[in-house]
Amino acid sequence: MKIYIQTHGCSNNFYESEIMMGILTKNDLEIVNSPEDSDIIIINICTVKGIETTLKTIRNLKGEYPDKKLIIAGCISKDIIEEIRKIDENTPLVNTHNIMSIVEVIEELTQGNVLEALARSKEDKINLPKINFNRIIGIVPIASGCVDYCTYCSVKLIKGHIYSYPKEKIIEEVKNNLKDGCREIWITSQDNGAYGLDNGEYKLIQLIKEILKLKGDFKIRLGVLNPRHALKMIDSLIEIYQYDKMFKFIHIPVESGNNEILTLMKRKYNIFEFRDMVDKLRSKVEGITLATDMIVGFPNETEIQFHDSLQLIQDIKPDFLNISRFHARPNTRAFKMEQIDDKRIKNRSMEITQLFMNIAEKENKKWIGWVGEILIESQGKYGTFIGRTFNYKQVVLRGNLELGNKVKVKIKEATAHYLKGDVLEKL
Repeated sequence: MKIYIQTHGCSNNFYESEIMMGILTKNDLEIVNSPEDSDIIIINICTVKGIETTLKTIRNLKGEYPDKKLIIAGCISKDIIEEIRKIDENTPLVNTHNIMSIVEVIEELTQGNVLEALARSKEDKINLPKINFNRIIGIVPIASGCVDYCTYCSVKLIKGHIYSYPKEKIIEEVKNNLKDGCREIWITSQDNGAYGLDNGEYKLIQLIKEILKLKGDFKIRLGVLNPRHALKMIDSLIEIYQYDKMFKFIHIPVESGNNEILTLMKRKYNIFEFRDMVDKLRSKVEGITLATDMIVGFPNETEIQFHDSLQLIQDIKPDFLNISRFHARPNTRAFKMEQIDDKRIKNRSMEITQLFMNIAEKENKKWIGWVGEILIESQGKYGTFIGRTFNYKQVVLRGNLELGNKVKVKIKEATAHYLKGDVLEKL
């Protein structure tokens, strides 16, 4: 039996696909790299970013490969189930809580039985068989779910309340990745800052310090933190970012530059606190890369409120900006609010995108002439390789390179999205 897995969404989704590949391989099923070569196609979906995009993906694959058996896995929200059934009524559904049942689901499907593994559970989805997408990168989940009910978001509806994995199991997962040759450890969850809050205490910093003690030549990339949690631990965060093993990179999604909109979103911080935190990080962690997110067109957002978001981006000049056009998710509070028309949302998205692109290109050009060490982490297009600087800036290179190489480079060009460099020597 040949299985093809297509993955969408966050790094946690990619980790869960790695787990499914590991489990399937252990049970003598073959993973293939093309849907054409498969007997069964598994689509690991993300509905957080938008249901219509997900449904389009499913329709396209089903239309292109009508004779293939299809399984939908991942972040399956209640409101998408009926729409999936309209595309293929014989498609098994396996939500994020039940990926460990993937073999059983396939066995039943081959017998003509369609399972729906949609129950919610609290399990340690860690230290399981897996096949890494990239042998250099070890994705390590530390929790599932989140604490807050942001009015626009379906994560809590899908993943449930925060469930933090035991520290000992996380450390063991990191050790296993290092034994397998991983050089980057990605700490991931829906909100890393909430780690430990299911037991009433912030435990992220303690966990990271334990990982930093491990021997080996590796770096840690800390994933997304809700600003309200980052604010609670800002001094400790600054402390761990002094370690060489930490990529000087932080992802703190602000979502809006206006306090009234943040209140409607039920984000539990204000713009003044966010600005102060950014200033403090940049003053205490040399060269730190700032990534953030922005939602445009949230219900009731006025032109003045949107321009507050533009002003924030102009002022803080983030290195990365994920821009989302607001789309109302069923069963969220924002779904019942007064919506803004799509054309206005599209225009706002284009405006903030152009602003960011101009800022990012200008800021990246400041790196031209920089000489330093980077780690080759992946292959790019057209024979190129991708490396990362100490602060996780992406560098595109050419040459006789291999994944895992450390090289000394000089930056020669810059775009809004990445740097281009020449290899000076292998280290």
